[in-house]
Amino acid sequence: MLDHLRSGVTKVLGPLARLLLRIGVTPDMVTIAGTLGVVAVALWLFPTGHLVAGTWTIAVIVFTDALDGIMARESGRAGPWGAFLDSTLDRLADAAIFAGLLLFFLDQDDRAGVLVALACLALGAVVPYARARAEGLGMTAAVGIAERADRIALALVATLAVGYGAPRVVLVVALGVLAAAAAVTIVQRMAHVHGQVRAGGGRLPGAPVSDAEAGR
Repeated sequence: MLDHLRSGVTKVLGPLARLLLRIGVTPDMVTIAGTLGVVAVALWLFPTGHLVAGTWTIAVIVFTDALDGIMARESGRAGPWGAFLDSTLDRLADAAIFAGLLLFFLDQDDRAGVLVALACLALGAVVPYARARAEGLGMTAAVGIAERADRIALALVATLAVGYGAPRVVLVVALGVLAAAAAVTIVQRMAHVHGQVRAGGGRLPGAPVSDAEAGR
């Protein structure tokens, strides 16, 4: 969902990307600055109850997340390092958002909110790890019922709604749905990898076949 919206934003960000490159700003600088911005806002504004200001600020940063990629392509610097840095720092930004909401619920003495925010924080870390570990073993695990962008969008929309006066239970329910979606995604990825291992006779892809297994 959010990825489709970003395609339109990319056209708008092109001139800004070229301007930043001309004045010496690198794609890595933009990636790091964006992450630091999300972390600072999430851990400062959310715990202090400034949900509207925090959500809108993070939304702007998220919607301009494509800027570093545009700059990398424009400058010919697109490559594995940029992809690794962007993906790694995205995980940090995600964790900061849910940690900020957890602190908000702690301040409100909302036990249910604390539990679902903690679940999102923990399960959200396992989802990308499961895929990365599978790919590190030569398999795939790009399955799941909700993309990262969709999960963050739902969390921000629910947070904004509460900031504008909706009851906190709206955010609690939204985070509960996200935690459930993350749990289902983890199970889906485990099942997907297990199926690949079974299809390979219990061996990892590319693993050498013993003489006994080969019937020799």
